[in-house]
Amino acid sequence: MTTFTIPDFTLPQVLKRLGPRLPQLPPTLVLVGALNAAMSKRLGNLLPRDLLEPMIGKRVTIRVLDAGMTLRFAYGERGFRPSFETTPADLTMSARSRDFLALLLREEDPDTLFFSRRLLMEGDTDLGLLVKNTLDGIDLPRLDPAQLVARLSPAELLNRFVARLAQRAVPHH
Repeated sequence: MTTFTIPDFTLPQVLKRLGPRLPQLPPTLVLVGALNAAMSKRLGNLLPRDLLEPMIGKRVTIRVLDAGMTLRFAYGERGFRPSFETTPADLTMSARSRDFLALLLREEDPDTLFFSRRLLMEGDTDLGLLVKNTLDGIDLPRLDPAQLVARLSPAELLNRFVARLAQRAVPHH
């Protein structure tokens, strides 16, 4: 198996200036949807609700520094949801897009990023530790984007998309 290593990159400065002017809700909805999906039985409860209990009522902000994005969300009894409050969150996590990707793909752990000052956590220390420990505890297989691309060519992705559209277009009797 070949392993893919994310190259060290920073997005162009123009994105950092343009990002704050763009709507932040669409990427926040994607993040919230992914977090809620990770809590579902369908995905094997990758993110167990009982571990997140101390987060109920807490607000988190994720700042993607080189993209100029600020994603605000909260956790409640029914899961994650976007937050529209602009007051300081209980926890703010900031990093470059490359470092968030490395975290997501399990290339680097939160401690390494934190102690190398590439992941900044501000606010509620206990909440920060909970998030860090939860990230460490998620047992995801190491993702190899090269294998994913090899298995799902653009043509295959398009075929799957068309098949789903066709299923929705057929009236159910």
